[in-house]
Amino acid sequence: MEVLAFESLGARLQEITRKLGGKARITESDLKEVMREVKLALLEADVNYKVVKEFIASIEEKALGQDVLKSLTPGQQVVKIVRDEMTGLLGGVTSKINFTPNPPTIIMLVGLQGSGKTTTAGKLANLLRKQGKKPLLAACDVYRPAAIKQLQIVGSQLGIPIFANENSKDVVTIVRQSISEAISKLNDVVILDTAGRLHIDEELMQELKNIKQSVKPHEILLVVDSMTGQDAVNVAETFNNELGIDGIILTKLDGDTRGGAALSVKKVTGRPIKFAGSRRKIKRYRRILSG
Repeated sequence: MEVLAFESLGARLQEITRKLGGKARITESDLKEVMREVKLALLEADVNYKVVKEFIASIEEKALGQDVLKSLTPGQQVVKIVRDEMTGLLGGVTSKINFTPNPPTIIMLVGLQGSGKTTTAGKLANLLRKQGKKPLLAACDVYRPAAIKQLQIVGSQLGIPIFANENSKDVVTIVRQSISEAISKLNDVVILDTAGRLHIDEELMQELKNIKQSVKPHEILLVVDSMTGQDAVNVAETFNNELGIDGIILTKLDGDTRGGAALSVKKVTGRPIKFAGSRRKIKRYRRILSG
């Protein structure tokens, strides 16, 4: 993950580590003070309040009920518990794309307008190509001006083929046509760049549900702008409840030093963060821990 995403939170936790490091033993009073500082650090990092509450309760239970390892000071043990719990928020293991044994694998990218879906589609296609796949990008946004052109530019920059039908407004038909194109051209992955809105509405969700029902994508990945903070959590929760998602892609993670969205969306939705993107050049893309 980009270092900047947890710069502020990391600095606060390091300070807590320093304070605990010299203690030969930790009392319940000490632990209460530490938990207060950890709670403030997480809230300042814009982590969802309910997530923080559960996080602190879990740490307190383990810190009070666990013997201190002989090789560690009590302070280090508490810090280890905090670190382990934070890793758990992200999942702890790498969550991968689920590829079908009968290609093409259909990956449907969804999210609000401005979240970075189109650029993410290109980055993901480029990453999968490096892994030996032969992706096709499908332009499924028939509403936003120049949306198709933007995807064509992204595809041209990367040398990845694009399917578009600028004469149709029937998104389900376009999706089916893109899959037929992939089969005829032996593309083993189709990435659907769907339309977004400035906010979640019934029309948007119905269109996405129609696509899902029609082609049954193997992966539905929600693209979330991490700089939107708590709104990112609300968006992720709503999309998951309404549509059912398989994973999350966080974009612009290098633009937020707090990182709260990354620590919240996995916990709130129960779905893994499969990738994290930065605002740097299109060829840069990172997988992050989740599961």
